[in-house]
Amino acid sequence: MSGTPRPTPPQAGRPVPATPPSRLTRVDETSAGGLILDLNDPELPAALIARHDRRGRLVWSLPKGHVEAGETPQDAALREVHEETGILGNIAGPLGVINFWFIAENRRIHKTVHHFLMFATGGELSDDDAEVDAVEWVPLDQVSNRLAYPDERRLLIRAHEILAEHGVVHHAGSAPESDAQ
Repeated sequence: MSGTPRPTPPQAGRPVPATPPSRLTRVDETSAGGLILDLNDPELPAALIARHDRRGRLVWSLPKGHVEAGETPQDAALREVHEETGILGNIAGPLGVINFWFIAENRRIHKTVHHFLMFATGGELSDDDAEVDAVEWVPLDQVSNRLAYPDERRLLIRAHEILAEHGVVHHAGSAPESDAQ
């Protein structure tokens, strides 16, 4: 026997790669958006957006999008909500930050999304944005059931706290009382 090590035979059923698998490029992305409410409606409806997923299902979520160069997350949230829903608003407070990972176009993407509670000040509900398949006003007490993502549903707890801080009392079926307008 010579001192040369023998190669380990491949495991049954597994091909031996000719070259090691390539590593995915890691990309960090930052987005912003949020929950925009109409305080003039007794049900405090929220403007939600929907997109079709890879399986063709309509998936409802909060409007959001990329923070552009030179933009704050707050500015991006207001811009993206307007672009995706047609609704203008003011920020009432931060709801929280959601971080998640996904793979797209041979990249491993780490996305950070800043969410804010916003109060509608104008505009008209519209699904003109090419990235959105549907837009709808959804009564606040039904938003949790409509949102597809658990992380977004958890933000609703903070939304209710901010509403209380702004003196908005939600009584379904009656006009909201508020000093926040």
